[in-house]
Amino acid sequence: MAIAVVLILIVVASVLFHILSPWQVTPPASNWGSIDSTLFLTLVITGIFFIAVTLFMAVAVLRYRHKAGRRADYQPENKKLEGWLVVITTLGIVGMLAPGLVVYDDFVRVPKNAQELEVLAQQWQWAFRFPGEDGKLGRTDIKFSDSLNPFGIDRNDPAGQDDVLVKSNQVRLPLGQPVKVLLRSKDVLHNFYIPQIRSKMDMVPGMVSYFWFTPTQVGEYEILCAEYCGVGHYNMRGHLQVEEPQAFESWLSGQPTFAQSLARAPTPGRDALLEKGRQLAEGAGCQACHSQDGSASLGPGWRDLYGRTEQLADGSSVQVDEAYLKESILDPKAKLVQGFPPVMVPYRFNEDELDALVALIKSLSAAAREGSATGEADDAVAQGRRLAESLGCLACHSVDGGPSVGPGWRGLYGKTENLADGSQVAVDEGYLKESILNPSSQIVKGYPAIMPASAPSDEELQALTAFIKSLADADADADAGKVESQEVR
Repeated sequence: MAIAVVLILIVVASVLFHILSPWQVTPPASNWGSIDSTLFLTLVITGIFFIAVTLFMAVAVLRYRHKAGRRADYQPENKKLEGWLVVITTLGIVGMLAPGLVVYDDFVRVPKNAQELEVLAQQWQWAFRFPGEDGKLGRTDIKFSDSLNPFGIDRNDPAGQDDVLVKSNQVRLPLGQPVKVLLRSKDVLHNFYIPQIRSKMDMVPGMVSYFWFTPTQVGEYEILCAEYCGVGHYNMRGHLQVEEPQAFESWLSGQPTFAQSLARAPTPGRDALLEKGRQLAEGAGCQACHSQDGSASLGPGWRDLYGRTEQLADGSSVQVDEAYLKESILDPKAKLVQGFPPVMVPYRFNEDELDALVALIKSLSAAAREGSATGEADDAVAQGRRLAESLGCLACHSVDGGPSVGPGWRGLYGKTENLADGSQVAVDEGYLKESILNPSSQIVKGYPAIMPASAPSDEELQALTAFIKSLADADADADAGKVESQEVR
């Protein structure tokens, strides 16, 4: 009896949850409202079967429950019941599949007036290509791909010279214009997905898949990879901006063509070497995993990387010089940096390309040392920042005042912290060093006791303390500037 009641309550609760749930499908931003209708029909059919099967179970439990003296009636087959089950099941399957086949036929039956957009996927970034004034996309082949031609466009094909290239994760489309989306992958299986547009299609290496849609609402929509493509899959995101046709044409005219990108190929010289490094980093997808502005990223950030000491996963350390950088590009798993996953694939760059990438990384390190506004020109502070990055400290301790797993370092030095045992402590050099060497000795109230103990040298302790102190000094300088500004007013 109790089981039957539970089954009935499950049915009632499921139906009410669907009817009253605030989580509803967002309105489509394209012509594919038929996809939503098909999904709703599938939900209705499966819902009917769910209700029927569950209620049948409840009736069976009530009607055929055990009673003293009752014997089971064994029937090896019931042709009438089997016939009804075959008919009903067939109708249900047809009801779910047939509308989907009709919608899919529309999904790949492209109108003649559709504009073409090619999407190129690689771990873990997107790139886009539009036809030029001739309205045709140039031929492509993997054999034509290189650092200056990541799309693999045939240089000898006249139709490809005016192709418009968008080498970023952001693309725009005109409102109300049908678009044929051509999908290519350079490495592994990806899936191009824009939820609000109701567009979703696999991208298979060696194939060109496609579909079409018509944007019907101005706005910005997120592009996702809906196929697991590696550890950096979560970071493979982009944005589609739908805008008025005039605004789109103005934006498109400002994008470089394939011929222009070839004309910008660097010539010998230091500036050209750096430009070649930037093009290589962009074309090979390096920027998807390695930040160049000091922000957190999937792999070690390149800003101020050159010249520092990295802690490796095996417990050893290494000086980041040209030899280490080249080895890490050609064989990323040879020396894994502590705190970063081993997800980077090997690259087959020649010596000139390796020199260009190393030159780019060196220039970013120099810019970080020379252009820092927080006093990193001081050797101890710079070393402290490098240690904090390499040891993974910045994964739990923010330096910009934002929330974090552990106490934020901005403005930390010199303040009074409330401890978990009810006491208080002044944050000075002694407290900071003790917290690094023995984190569980004085736990700050409101933060979990999850920091592992470490054993840096005295010099490294001094550098970390200097870095944390510099963040407090930066706050003091900013406050002083505000006071002076108010006095002048």
